[in-house]
Amino acid sequence: MTRAGSEQALAVYQQLRARPEAGFDEVADRLELTADERDRCRRELAALGLTAAPDAAAPAPLRPVVVDPDVALLGLLRRERDRLQDRLAAASRAHTALEALAGPFLRAGTAPRSEVEVEIVTDPQRVLRELAELTGSVRTAVHVMHTGSVRREDMTAELERDRSRAARGVRVRAMYSRRVGTVPEMTQHLADRAALGVELRLSSVVPMNMVLADENFALLPTDPHDPDSPAILARGPGLVRSYLALYEYCWQAAARYGEEPGEPGGDGLSDQQRAALHMLASGIKDEQIARSLGVSLRTVSRLLSEVMQELGAASRFEAGVKAARLGLLDGEGPEPVS
Repeated sequence: MTRAGSEQALAVYQQLRARPEAGFDEVADRLELTADERDRCRRELAALGLTAAPDAAAPAPLRPVVVDPDVALLGLLRRERDRLQDRLAAASRAHTALEALAGPFLRAGTAPRSEVEVEIVTDPQRVLRELAELTGSVRTAVHVMHTGSVRREDMTAELERDRSRAARGVRVRAMYSRRVGTVPEMTQHLADRAALGVELRLSSVVPMNMVLADENFALLPTDPHDPDSPAILARGPGLVRSYLALYEYCWQAAARYGEEPGEPGGDGLSDQQRAALHMLASGIKDEQIARSLGVSLRTVSRLLSEVMQELGAASRFEAGVKAARLGLLDGEGPEPVS
């Protein structure tokens, strides 16, 4: 009769019990088992505890020790009990270790998260929602850059956000391009913001629109030269601190609100000339320099000619080399005039 799997093992076991003097191979031959079937039956009977290894001194062919079913069952139960006890002991050790570590890890969870989350936001309404939620969630400080004027319909909302933040003791800093001072509505808007305690500064160059908060939130455009480009929304101090370092650099180079632009320093360059020189040395094209400064291409050409004349340079490249040698590109510009 053809048998498969456990049926073959059962047939071998029954034959071994019926003929104790027979060896395993003899029984397997009688049942016409293949080599693979013999190995499988041998492993299965041993795993169930129905056969045991013969005495090492027994002659070949080795005769396995046939174990009664009730004895084999007790052996299985004993082994399972031992494995269960080992697992319980391991679980107990793990529980003790977790108890010892729980306190430090829970305390660590109260610290600011170091993970960085970045996403590209293409929906302008989503950007507005993020800014609205930021107003209610910010705890310590907000830092903002504006490359141009604020839209008339947004001015009232911005002042309301300023009042809310001031009431909660949140520091607000805002940096604008100096050319917004020529717009009458913006002049009044800046005065209103300053009256609410917002720290304002004006700069010849504002590299991009930017909103930073609590060293954990950043909102800026994917293209600094296109304010309508999709926005980058970043969370996590690991990245936001880098943006904050850029903001601090620009903030220190800007003039306080209400002060006149600085007169030419000891190097003979005005703020506008210095800004054009920095962008020239960075490889920025004339068109982008003009856009950043809010002037025409002709004015950019004139500014760079004046820089070359002041530095005694015959070319733009030579002007960059001399500026670097004189330390004019290392960010150590003159302090704003008091």
